[in-house]
Amino acid sequence: MLTRAAVATTTAAISAVVFLQPGAPAQAAPSARAAEEITVISHRGASGHAPENTLAAVDKARELGFDWVENDVQRTRDGELVVLHDTDLKRTTDVEQVFPDRSPWKVADFTAAEIARLDAGSWYGQEYAGARVPTLKQYLERVDENRQKLLLEIKAPELYPGIENDVLRVLGEQNWLDASHLARRLVVQSFSAPSLRTLHAERPDVVTGFLGAPPVSELGAYGQFADQINPSAATLTAGYVDAVHAVRGAHGKPLTMSTWTVNDAQTARRVAGYGVDGIITNVPDVVRDAISSS
Repeated sequence: MLTRAAVATTTAAISAVVFLQPGAPAQAAPSARAAEEITVISHRGASGHAPENTLAAVDKARELGFDWVENDVQRTRDGELVVLHDTDLKRTTDVEQVFPDRSPWKVADFTAAEIARLDAGSWYGQEYAGARVPTLKQYLERVDENRQKLLLEIKAPELYPGIENDVLRVLGEQNWLDASHLARRLVVQSFSAPSLRTLHAERPDVVTGFLGAPPVSELGAYGQFADQINPSAATLTAGYVDAVHAVRGAHGKPLTMSTWTVNDAQTARRVAGYGVDGIITNVPDVVRDAISSS
């Protein structure tokens, strides 16, 4: 997904990108990368140190010295975009106590005002009691205030028809679709290829990433609408990384890769040796130390 100097797909202003034929083979990249060339991305904020997807987790990532944060976006019953990973509210809020009769507590069944009442921090630790589920607007404001960069996942878009345009609307309202943000500070990703195609069709200047590991034979097709292929680290191989780097993405540059979710030093060193561009982790300090010492 990115390098500390910025990802291959986002280092130049989008308006200056030369659009070659997407999906065409690119020159193969070397397998190994220096530690400073690998971007460490704080998963749901620094979620190993603070409650995930809260503003506290964003601030913790900044405190630890990390620019890139990842988060998930969903839509409430009344159309507000909120930052939350699970499609229900049970695991990371006190929704069962506040709304005991509203099972199964799906995000889409609650209004933004109802979700704003929930405690999204106590489950992690009492020092975070009272932390709230942020709206996407609140989240963008904090990331901007911290001068950070955002990897935004559209979560379960099949549950929220039209969410791609909603996301683009809020990004635009918060000035995240200007040349500076598009070139260096924003990537939108999803497990859903149709969702990414929709978003790319609406705003082809937005850098996009597909979460998963398409077959090598299909990478060219994914390169029509994606700039990144972001697979799980569990089954990742050096050969697959090289195959991804050998294909051009939607902006005419070689596809890049960030792998997830890497939370131990051994795995961090393994995937760094494969030549990944970024590592997504709950504990960015652990990953940074591991790849810096390898």
